[in-house]
Parts: sequence; C-alpha cells; structure tokens
Amino acid sequence: MPAITANTLTLPRVVVPDPAATVQRPVRSVTTAPSGFEGEGFPVRRAFAGVSFADLDPFIHMDQMGEVEYAPGEPKGTAWHPHRGFETVTYIIDGIFDHQDSNGGGGTITDGDTQWMTAGSGLLHIEKPPEHLVVSGGLFHGIQLWVNLPRAHKFHPPRYQDIRGGEATLLASADGGALLRVIAGELDGHPGPGITFTPITMVHATVSPGATLDVPWNPAFNALAYVLAGQGSVGAGHAQIHKGQLAVFGPGGALTLAADPRQPKAEPNLEVLLLGGQPIREPVVHYGPFVMNTRAEILQAMEDYQAGRLGVAPAERMPHTDGEERP
Repeated sequence: MPAITANTLTLPRVVVPDPAATVQRPVRSVTTAPSGFEGEGFPVRRAFAGVSFADLDPFIHMDQMGEVEYAPGEPKGTAWHPHRGFETVTYIIDGIFDHQDSNGGGGTITDGDTQWMTAGSGLLHIEKPPEHLVVSGGLFHGIQLWVNLPRAHKFHPPRYQDIRGGEATLLASADGGALLRVIAGELDGHPGPGITFTPITMVHATVSPGATLDVPWNPAFNALAYVLAGQGSVGAGHAQIHKGQLAVFGPGGALTLAADPRQPKAEPNLEVLLLGGQPIREPVVHYGPFVMNTRAEILQAMEDYQAGRLGVAPAERMPHTDGEERP
C-alpha cells in the first residue's frame, strides 16, 4: 500500500489534544462492510452499509475498490453512466484508473492521486483501467467517496480537481508513529489541497504497529474512521476494529486510534481513512447515480438523462487499416 510515503521524523507534528480541555469522541458504532461488485464486475466493499444517513451526513456512499491482484485480461472499470447533485472523490492507493466525462474532462490517476469530480448539474462519466494494465494485470486498490452537495449548489456547473499524490499535506503524529496525508479540509490548522462546497476533512493515516494516534477534530463535524488494512482499536474505550470496518464517533473534539502491536503478515500497518464533515441537514432522495432533495428532482434527472441533457458519450475511435483513427 504505497500511496505517498515519507519520513515522519522530518514532518510537522500534530499536537495531542489536551484531555483537560477536549472531549474525547466516544465510538457510537462499528460496522463491517459487505462485499459486492461494481461496474463491469470489479470487487468492492460497501463501507457505509447499515449506517444511518444522520451519522454519515454530508457523505452519501463509499466503496473500497479492491484490494485485488488482477491477472492479465482481468482489470475492469465502468460503462458510461450519469451523475447529478453530488461530488465523487476517487482516491487511488495502488494501480491506475483513467477517467473521462461528456464535457471533455478527465485524466489518469495513480498511486496516491485523487480525482475530485463535482457532478453538480449533471454529466456522463466513465472510469476504467488503461489498456496496458488490462493486458498486464496488476494490483488495484482505491476508494470512491460520494459527498453530498447542499441544495444551493446542486446545479453548479461540473468541475474537476486533479490532486496529485505529492500535493497532499503530509503530517506526523506527535510521537512520529503515524503518517497523515491531508487530502481535503484541514487537520490541526494544516490545510489539504481539496476544495469542497461542503466543509469536510479527509485524511489517510498510516499508524505503525503499537503506535497511538491522537488528533484534534472539528466539534462541528461528524467523524468516521474506515480501516483500509490492518487492525487496532478506536476511541477511549479501545473498541476493536479491523480491515473493512467503519467506526462512527459521537460528539467531541478529539479522536484516538491505536494499531495493534502485531499486524497481519500482508498488512504491516493500520491504514485508516478519517472522514468528517459539517452536516447539511437537508432532505435527501438518493436513486442510483442521482442525489437530490426531492423525488420530483430525481424524476427530472432521469428525464434529463434519457433526453441527452446530461451530455452525450464521445464516440469511440477505432484504428483502421491505414493506421488512422476514425469514429
């Protein structure tokens, strides 16, 4: 799990919250993500399954894609599909993914990169491994997170943020036992590169065996910790947690995570995605790739999609015998 690595001894340190002045967030629940398939058949864990929207708000949905070692010919992606009313955040830990949309946007993301797509008023989108990866096979592991948009921004024009892995803000825990990659929002006053309509924090933490991570957390945000790999405990009560599990925290101003001294052989560290955001507290109607405020808006989104008002997928260009590409 490379993502982006660094020597924690040389990085800025996150201060340990003062226990006399800060309330430690209790663990409200720990749930296990069921496994499924997405797109053309790539394996995912449904990280938010069984968790109430009130605990997730402003987040809607999250898949852990992989971790899977594809044989040659096996890598898979998605077909063209629509989005409206929210943002998709694709964070690639291992492997390569190509993105393209009906507005001409897109690009390639690889180890540690993030693509932040604001679907807003709507577009068509496709994501797939590049052809050379399909031919060779290889390791693939990533996260796709859906962040809701407030009513006032549901119809914002679509946009992209292409966040390279090296742009993430790198921090260390107070004792140097954890590496923190701030992708969006801020942690202890250190901002990440991601710009959001809804105030959130997104951090990938790597906690060394036996180390404890104590971080301040915005009391106005909710707090979620999803384990990408390894095992350990969360909260002052040391609730046990392992790969594929999500911890939901209650109110407070600080979070605690600890990595077990012994980790699974293939997973040397506790890898955790920390998420928090300011709840929007607006009605949500979620149907497939549309996240709106009312059923009428969902029906309108479906009608707009069927009428081609969310865009048209570009024609595939195929090589001809003269060596030129034509539609």
